[in-house]
Formats: sequence, C-alpha cells, structure tokens
Amino acid sequence: MEEEEEEILEWAKQYAAKHHWMLNTDVKKLELVIRGLARNKRKFGEAYCPCRLRTGDTEKDAAIICPCIYHEDEIANEGSCHCRLYFRKDAPPE
Repeated sequence: MEEEEEEILEWAKQYAAKHHWMLNTDVKKLELVIRGLARNKRKFGEAYCPCRLRTGDTEKDAAIICPCIYHEDEIANEGSCHCRLYFRKDAPPE
C-alpha cells in the first residue's frame, strides 16, 4: 500500500471510531475504496468518493468528497455508506 493510501486508511479508521462505526472487514473491498480515494486525491486534488460520478463542477463535487454528504443517512438507514467503506457496528458486511 502506498503512503497516501496508508494515510487515508488511518484517517478512515479514526473517522469510523469517532462515529462508533467500523470499516469494511473485507480487506480487498476496503483496499479498493482506499485506492480509489487516493487515486482521486492525486488526480483531482480531493479524495472524491470513488463510488460517485464527478461532474467537473468543483462546487457541486464538494458534496462527494469523502466523507460525502450522503454517508450518515446511508449508514443510519442501510447499515453502510454507498461505497461500503463505513458500516454500523450492528450491520457488519456480509
């Protein structure tokens, strides 16, 4: 794992702990999302959610910088965010 990916993973772990969530326990899926966040940060300057489409409009795309504006509702209602990065502890990945 690259240094930037490790930094994003560490940040994601801390963010999950702060909110009493957990990260995806499927290491391959977790690494895929982390890689996508790092790639978007390198390519576009922000860690845009790799599961959502950028419009190219910086103002609109600000909504999908991880953690995106949708993640809390998705986790509360569906048990995980769209990317399946964060999970409620009572709704672990299958």
